[in-house]
Amino acid sequence: MSNQMEVKQEFSEVCKTEIDDDAVDDAVLDTFKIEIKEEPKKESACDALDSVDLKEYPIKTEIEQNGVSCEDIQNDASSLLKYTGNNLNQNLAASSDVNIGENHFECEICSKHLTTSFSLKVHMRIHTGEKPFTCKICLKRFSTNTHLTDHMRVHTGEKPFSCKICTKQFSHSSTLKSHMRVHTGEKPFTCKICNKQLSRSSTLKSHMRWHTGEKPYECDICTKSFSTNDKLKTHIRVHMGEKPFTCKICNKQVSHSSTLKSHMRAHTGEKPFACEMCTKRFSMKKLLKSHMIVHAGEKPFSCKICNKEFSHSSTLKSHMRVHTGEQPFTCKICNKQLSRSSTLKSHMRWHTGEKPYECDICPKNFSTNDKLKTHIRVHMDEKPFTCKICNKQLSYSSTLKSHMRAHTGEKPFACEMCTKRFSMKKLLKSHMRVHTGEKPFMCKICNKQISHSSTLKSHMRAHTGEKPFACEMCTKRFSMKKLLKSHMRVHTGEKPFTCKICNKQFSRSSTLKLHMRVHTGEKPFTCKICTKQYPYSSSLTAHLKTHTG
Repeated sequence: MSNQMEVKQEFSEVCKTEIDDDAVDDAVLDTFKIEIKEEPKKESACDALDSVDLKEYPIKTEIEQNGVSCEDIQNDASSLLKYTGNNLNQNLAASSDVNIGENHFECEICSKHLTTSFSLKVHMRIHTGEKPFTCKICLKRFSTNTHLTDHMRVHTGEKPFSCKICTKQFSHSSTLKSHMRVHTGEKPFTCKICNKQLSRSSTLKSHMRWHTGEKPYECDICTKSFSTNDKLKTHIRVHMGEKPFTCKICNKQVSHSSTLKSHMRAHTGEKPFACEMCTKRFSMKKLLKSHMIVHAGEKPFSCKICNKEFSHSSTLKSHMRVHTGEQPFTCKICNKQLSRSSTLKSHMRWHTGEKPYECDICPKNFSTNDKLKTHIRVHMDEKPFTCKICNKQLSYSSTLKSHMRAHTGEKPFACEMCTKRFSMKKLLKSHMRVHTGEKPFMCKICNKQISHSSTLKSHMRAHTGEKPFACEMCTKRFSMKKLLKSHMRVHTGEKPFTCKICNKQFSRSSTLKLHMRVHTGEKPFTCKICTKQYPYSSSLTAHLKTHTG
């Protein structure tokens, strides 16, 4: 064979032979300038990791040497190697394990069988963690050159694989293959524990962590752990303050796409999650899950201070502020501080006058749903609260609390302008009108202005003549309960009011008040004709007759 030989032939055939790269001497290949370009049909990057069992290879060969052509190059790898000389044949003989269809190489760690020593070498990197291929841009390391090549597309932005259905482009063929299952609905991966079917092996791997509770991805900032790297990346936005998702309606920015999706339901009113036990619907799955605890009666959250149990962690968190005194929510109008956001929301309605909760039975409206529920008891005649002292039944817990003060004599509400104290806050509020002169209630018949609604009600009886309070001992009737109570002393002889100067007793406080003028010398009634003064109006009336004759 002359050194002037020139052989140049290109062919592309399928060679069903596995070639160990260690069996080929680089020096011999350099002599003949042989270039073997291998294009494996990859299923996925993961498949390439586990094994490089090269089942079918299109082999493109070029042999160049000056001056001579050879027409006898054969199609298979053995014929090709025969033309490269004895040295190459010896190397081929030394690697006599290259066989078709047989797995002669076994991993000593996991017993996996591989077809070539090269496949075994690559496979061993799974066990050793060896990653000899390094990205020069980000220094990330890979176990195979193929994976490095795929990775480079992250930096170049190259997406050579396109979906023929929706034209979406992908960096890797394996990603395209997974994407196609979106269109086909194929779910080839099945969980052996719950039989759930999934479209991707990576999704199955993540799903399995739900069963095992494994969370291998840990946040470096707060030590919180996550089951997937994607969840960790999403979580990092909390620390970075990053909010890449914007609502197109109200421009609110949120950290997660799922949060944006949930937020949009606030605008649309959509509530896709329905409770199977009642008619309630929810905009978020976690709200439904939280609601289901109500039906189960489960209260898994317990206060460590008072042992009170709660259905939800958020309720426990709010409850803890009772013990700590924390009031993190401030009203921007009056600067009042409140312990709960819901209480602040209700409080704001006090400023705006908004009462969105309407009674279906009567036209009354309320600022909170709790107040509406409490009001409904009036119509239902429901009285779930009982006094343990006198067995009186009451509709509201607040009314029972106020009622108990009648037994204890407790009057916690004090007037700052006088010494009077009251058992109820509303009584103090009503009393303050004595000092302020405020008269917010007006009679529609005579336009008289009155301080209290109860006084207006009594005043109206002067126009109607109604006297609903009857004495059981005589025929007298009264328009007001206090008048009946005062009248009853005529029958009982009771005189509860005593003069502190002369110890004289009276049945009425008004009579004692008049009597006190004897001791004080007070004469508030003056004659306009002669300016003479009298302690009683009856005395002035008698005096006026002396002027008229």
